Amino acid sequence: MDIRIGDKLQMKKKHPCGNDIFSVTRIGMDFKLVCDKCSHEVMIPRVKVEKALKKVIRADGE
Repeated sequence: MDIRIGDKLQMKKKHPCGNDIFSVTRIGMDFKLVCDKCSHEVMIPRVKVEKALKKVIRADGE
């Protein structure tokens, strides 16, 4: 899966604030995601992110 820092991820489930778009700030075995609406930071294992991912929105417009 090709996810880069700066990409936005649309997830299947919404964050408790009601938003489902997250920005990627760190990648590796865990992803560090930041909610675009409330700026809450979350560390999620790669396997869970790949399962819950709906769509990748590229930062460079690809």
